[in-house]
Amino acid sequence: MVLIAVAALAAGMIYGLSGAQIGPISYLTEHSDYILYVLMFSVGISIGLNKAVFQNIKKYHIKICIIPFGIVAGTLIGGLLCSLLMGQPPGESLVIVSGLGWYSLSGILVTQVVSAQAGTVAFLSSLMREILSFLSIPWVSRRFNYYTAIAPAAATSEDTTLPMLIRHTNEEVVVMAVFNGVICSALVPVLIRFFGDLFF
Repeated sequence: MVLIAVAALAAGMIYGLSGAQIGPISYLTEHSDYILYVLMFSVGISIGLNKAVFQNIKKYHIKICIIPFGIVAGTLIGGLLCSLLMGQPPGESLVIVSGLGWYSLSGILVTQVVSAQAGTVAFLSSLMREILSFLSIPWVSRRFNYYTAIAPAAATSEDTTLPMLIRHTNEEVVVMAVFNGVICSALVPVLIRFFGDLFF
């Protein structure tokens, strides 16, 4: 998955630098909103198919929300700290980190809200988060606890990093991870739009 994403990014850069104009690709570039709608429709399908998520809301009540909202809060605080360390505008950093690891959506949205440069940083930031999740989940689950292992994954805990969580945690944590992924994924466009409207 990660290699395909990197290859697609590299191919897109080569295409952009070449100045070529291929009909369908140019159409998609000019109408990136349609790609966004398809992605959001896919998220809706994903949420609808996860019947266990709705069942566990009844089982765990408000406690099930602690993990995703803790991850969001930690991510935003981390973004603000990075903006101070790197001398970047805090608003731009908040928009970028609001991708929560969902690189395919955050790159498009941040490009629309801020700029193509910020969109590229958002894409790479979320992609790196996913890669680092694969590497850190086994260590975090051993060093701290199973629930903490959900944090690096953020929005990806319901799909791409879920196999790692299945392997290194237990059944209850996996259910929490799926719910966390659904909530984080739903919050990505909300947070990016919110901070975009607030600062830009």
